[in-house]
Amino acid sequence: MTHTPTMLTPGLPSAAGLDSRSALILRELVETYVATGEPVGSRTLSRRLPLGLSPATIRNAMADLEDAGLLYAPHTSAGRLPTERGLRLFVDGLLEFGALGEEDRDAIAARCAASGRSLQETLAEAGLMLSGLAGAAGLVVAPKTENPVRHIEFVALGPGRALVVLVHEGGQVENRVIEVPAGLPPSALTQASNYLNARLAGRTLEETRSKVAEEIAADRTALDALTQQVISAGLATWSGGGGGSLILRGQSRLLQNLDQAAQVQEIQRLFERLEAQETMLRLLELAQRGEGVQIFIGAESGLFDSAGLSVVVAPFRNGQEKIVGAIGVIGPTRINYGRVIPVVDYTARVIGRLLG
Repeated sequence: MTHTPTMLTPGLPSAAGLDSRSALILRELVETYVATGEPVGSRTLSRRLPLGLSPATIRNAMADLEDAGLLYAPHTSAGRLPTERGLRLFVDGLLEFGALGEEDRDAIAARCAASGRSLQETLAEAGLMLSGLAGAAGLVVAPKTENPVRHIEFVALGPGRALVVLVHEGGQVENRVIEVPAGLPPSALTQASNYLNARLAGRTLEETRSKVAEEIAADRTALDALTQQVISAGLATWSGGGGGSLILRGQSRLLQNLDQAAQVQEIQRLFERLEAQETMLRLLELAQRGEGVQIFIGAESGLFDSAGLSVVVAPFRNGQEKIVGAIGVIGPTRINYGRVIPVVDYTARVIGRLLG
């Protein structure tokens, strides 16, 4: 299985830079933390490690790992947790995982089977499957659709912001958050929706955009300037970047598995940003950084600052070997990397075969 994580943080020692005992202690501590979510103490490790090391010896090794910036003490207890640097070292140099078994591969292929379903439904099912396996939020950057548009609607979200909801003939729904002029009356959003819906008539989004641009340029719209601005902003969110849409599944699982309740608001803001085209394209960019699965711990992805989250994402390709989307999970930094990485990798390959 191809696994190409991001490069090590500058200055971070490689796994080879640790002696074998320290590397073993770090790996066992991270695996215990992943399983329990709790700080890990020397007595716990002495019972789990096969070396017959005393708690005192393990404590000394843990102190050295803490000095190296790989562990930290969350409070006054004797337990330690891995830092983001420690997790990066674990993922890049100490993590052990094998190929998926035949039963797992068959189960993933069955969940992603496209018979009787649209591509959008298949991708949504794949995202839901990953969410369940990882105890995290499953995400899919879906390929651009060329289906005609059936309905479009602008929904006020608050001062200066609106949600654009696009429904295609095949039932696919796409959402984007846009900025609108401050103090925009609700009637302008209604007028924008009515104007566009009257001109869809089985047209694709690109055809609708061209017709609207022509009418606005010729001043044939009978719309005020603010409503024209809303329409232009709404249609522009789908231009460039190859189009496509973001499918999120299992957000509640991510919220349930966070270690700190104080992070909930930050996660909710993340979900809002993910609905925006810019952040969706950022996800696709992350997936394209190398071959195979990409792993981003903490702030490495640029999607969030210090929410204690990781992104595991892999691109998928169409029949011409062009990257057209991505699939993965956003979860707490203590997700089961050894399980999630091969599952994300194989799921991306299955979707690629479907598209091929």
